[in-house]
Amino acid sequence: MTDTTGLILASASPRRRELLQQIGVKFRIEVADIDETPLSAEHPAAYVARLALGKAQKIAAENPGCVVLGSDTTVVLDDEILGKPENADDAARMLAALAGRRHQVMTAVALVKDDQQRVQTVITNVHFAPLSAAQISAYVATGEPADKAGAYGIQGLGAVLVDAIEGSYSNVVGLPLTETAAMLQQFDIPIWDKD
Repeated sequence: MTDTTGLILASASPRRRELLQQIGVKFRIEVADIDETPLSAEHPAAYVARLALGKAQKIAAENPGCVVLGSDTTVVLDDEILGKPENADDAARMLAALAGRRHQVMTAVALVKDDQQRVQTVITNVHFAPLSAAQISAYVATGEPADKAGAYGIQGLGAVLVDAIEGSYSNVVGLPLTETAAMLQQFDIPIWDKD
C-alpha cells in the first residue's frame, strides 16, 4: 500500500532539505531524474518552472495520492542561465562575470498531487561585490562552487561575495520559504509540525 501521508521532496538538494526542516515540515525524499537542458530560446523563468513541475510530476505519477514538491533554482545574468559549473574554469568564468554586478536568482516551486498542481517562481536580486582574480581563484579552490547554480553558495563561504540582496534570502539558498509554506498549506501540509 502506498503511503499517502505527508510530503515527498523530489530533490537531492541538501539545502532544500534543510530549509524544509527549518520550518518544521515532515517529508521523505525521492529524487527525480529529468533532463535539465534548457530549450532553445527558453526564458529563464519558464525554464525553472518547467523543471520544477517536471520533477514533481514525475514523482507524483509514481506515488498516487501523495503531495510532491519539485523545485529548481538558477542564476540569471543578462537573461543568460548560469547553471552548475562544468569545472573550475567554468566556475571562475561565472564568478568573474558576476563580480561587481547585479543578477537574479530564480527559484520555481511546484506542488503536485494527482491532477492538482501549482507552480510559483520567486525572483531575488543579488548584488555581488567587486572581486579580484585572486579572490575568485581562492573561492573556486575551496570546492564550494562545484555543485551550485552560478558557482556560489550564499549560505556558505560564498556569503562574502554578496554585497546586498533584494528579496527572499531563502530563495537564493534554494527554496523561498514564505511562498513555499503558503503553497504547502493549500495542499494541507502543515508547517511548524513538531510531533
